[in-house]
Amino acid sequence: MLQLYREIERNEFFVVAVDCAQGGADRNFGQFISKSRADIPLVFKMRGVAADMTPLIHQALEWIFDKTGVQPVVAFERNMGGASEMSRLQKLNRQGKYRIYQKYRVGDANGETMTDSLGFDTNVQTRPQILGDLKQAIDNDLIRIYDKDTVDELCKFIINKRGKAEAAANCHDDAVMSLAIAWQLYQTENSTSANKMTVRHRTGIIDKIF
Repeated sequence: MLQLYREIERNEFFVVAVDCAQGGADRNFGQFISKSRADIPLVFKMRGVAADMTPLIHQALEWIFDKTGVQPVVAFERNMGGASEMSRLQKLNRQGKYRIYQKYRVGDANGETMTDSLGFDTNVQTRPQILGDLKQAIDNDLIRIYDKDTVDELCKFIINKRGKAEAAANCHDDAVMSLAIAWQLYQTENSTSANKMTVRHRTGIIDKIF
């Protein structure tokens, strides 16, 4: 479910995005981008429903904080049960080891403001934008990708006859969409100092895996 491609370092800041699934052939796919090093050293892949995935993502986020001392920021794509799982994740975050992404609203002359909506909305307006931004990032070598499944999906992402970017026939897009959302967080989110937080280290499933 979790694949680690390099050691996580102290003071790294991570942004995390998860494309949720509701069973079947689709996967819950999470991309953990290090904004400090512009790479993706950790990915999450799990078939099944989003409800089964949330506790594992919670533990992964806590493990990231224990390793780095910096709160990661996380967003689930709100479709396929992601909206309700974001609320559940917020309740699990009792120790405040990570931050939940909140949707932005275009504000007045002073800039954007956050709403009460947790997670990231992918719709007819946002989808072309986030995929276009991701393409530019990849074309300009702005991010390092280690995961083979992600690379394979990117290679099979096409423009259909209607001009829409999508996975080729009989292929999936969960790795691509989670990466596109994570890249948006990479551009908008910044770390907050965790030096004043006193958090007890907890040994859990992530430590056992790695």
